[in-house]
This record gives sequence, structure tokens and C-alpha cells, in this order.
Amino acid sequence: MSELRTPHAGDDNLPDIDVVALLMRQHGDIRNLFDEVEQSEGEERRDAFRRLVRLLAVHETAEEEVVHPFVRMAVDGGAQVVDERLAEEKSAKETLASLEDMDTDDPKFMPRLMELRTEVQEHARAEERYEFSHIRRSTDVTNLAAMAKAVKAAEAMAPTHPHPGVESATANVTLGPVTALVDRTKDAVRKAMGKS
Repeated sequence: MSELRTPHAGDDNLPDIDVVALLMRQHGDIRNLFDEVEQSEGEERRDAFRRLVRLLAVHETAEEEVVHPFVRMAVDGGAQVVDERLAEEKSAKETLASLEDMDTDDPKFMPRLMELRTEVQEHARAEERYEFSHIRRSTDVTNLAAMAKAVKAAEAMAPTHPHPGVESATANVTLGPVTALVDRTKDAVRKAMGKS
């Protein structure tokens, strides 16, 4: 059984000097994990899916705490852009939570995973187009680096499972630490029981 290893912001040891580059690399990691889940079977698929769940959960939390508040304040029309991304995130979290309740060998799992993949890819493209490009134009290199560090800090404290309905920075800061503790405790128990 493999140890749960999920890439997080900065795991590639590249300098954290640009939040956009950092998050774009994670979008690539997410695409790769979807591929891994699709192309594997049995325990390997379960392990890859658990890593995908974890990465999606911490990635979205960090965006909700760092990226969306910046876009809301600094980008013209940012409030609407963020509201649209939050609606997409809530929908994806609901799909992800329903998948987490399924066995990866269930015949309904892969079609549902493909729905999630489509949702996540469309969401990532919208972030890249409507948020990331505007972030680079709206701030300087010092702030891009500070935001990258903030993303790493948020991910270190983020819940490791989806929690639909918690899509705002305020909700994440209020509920996130307790939820993260519960999630990480469940992960540790699962690992101790040999269910990585």
C-alpha cells in the first residue's frame, strides 16, 4: 500500500515568486491525477482518487482564501467573476463529495468522475482566463510572491475533503481549522488502519 502523497503548492521546489504560476502548476497536477485515476484499477485507483480529492480540497480552499478576495477587490467586475467561480466550486464539491461516498470499482464511479473532470476543467479554464490573467495585470511581483506564500500557508491548514457550502474566505477562516482537524484526523485513522 502506498503512502498518501499529494502535490501541494510549492512541492516542486520551484521558487514561490508568482501565485499564478504556482496555481497553474497545480492545475496541471490535477489534470495528471484525473488521468491516473482513469488509467488505474483497484487499490491504485483508490489511492489516486484519494490524492485527487485531497489536492482539489486544499487547492480550492487556498483559492477561496487568497485568490478570490484579491480578485473581488482589485479587478473590475471582480465580484461577479468570483461569484461565478464560487458557484462552480460548490457544484464541483458536491460532485466530489458524492464520489467520495462511492467505491472506485462501482460501475457508476467512472461516468461520475468524467462529469467531475469536465466541471473541474471548465472551472480551471475560467479561473485562468478571468482571474489569473487579471491578477498578473493588477499587481506587482512583490504581491504575486506574497500571495504565493499565502496560498502555501492556506493549503497547509486546509481541510482535506470537500465541504460544499464553504466557498468563502470568511467561511474557510471560521470553519476551516476545525474542519481541517477533523479531516486530517480521519486521514490519520484511515492510514493507521491500512486504508491509506
